[in-house]
Amino acid sequence: MRGSLVSRLLGKLAMIAPGGFTVRPWLHKKRGVKIGSNVWISQYVYIDEVHPENVVIKENVTIGLRCTIFAHFYMGRYSIGKNVGNVLIEKDVYIGPNCTILKGVTIGEGSVIAAGSVVSKNVPPGVLYGPSPSLPLARIASPLIKGGKVDYEGFLFGLKKL
Repeated sequence: MRGSLVSRLLGKLAMIAPGGFTVRPWLHKKRGVKIGSNVWISQYVYIDEVHPENVVIKENVTIGLRCTIFAHFYMGRYSIGKNVGNVLIEKDVYIGPNCTILKGVTIGEGSVIAAGSVVSKNVPPGVLYGPSPSLPLARIASPLIKGGKVDYEGFLFGLKKL
């Protein structure tokens, strides 16, 4: 069912359906997400719609409001490196609201992910993981998208120190 229209519709329905312990996990399981027992999935949680089978959520996990979990990276028609990776959320993990979990990440058993975090690297077991304050990083000299086309290299090489 990977990436099919039915899978995508079930994912959209799961975002708004009632039942954080019942209906939402059940809908995601039907899409191919591997989910253990006693998992709470809050409203508006997005779990990868193209590769849901690459996401594993073990038992006793709480996923807060408006979180996103990506098992792939896709930028329009352009491919950059390896696009697909697994996401493993071990047991007894709490993920606060508005977190983003990126492909290839394992969140260790008993960890807590603070609200608003972007998890791009593995989180060891039993760790409180929190966001750095958001700060301006660089001045953009060459836009990422020019005339409807992505210029990734121009964007990267055009970044200037502040």
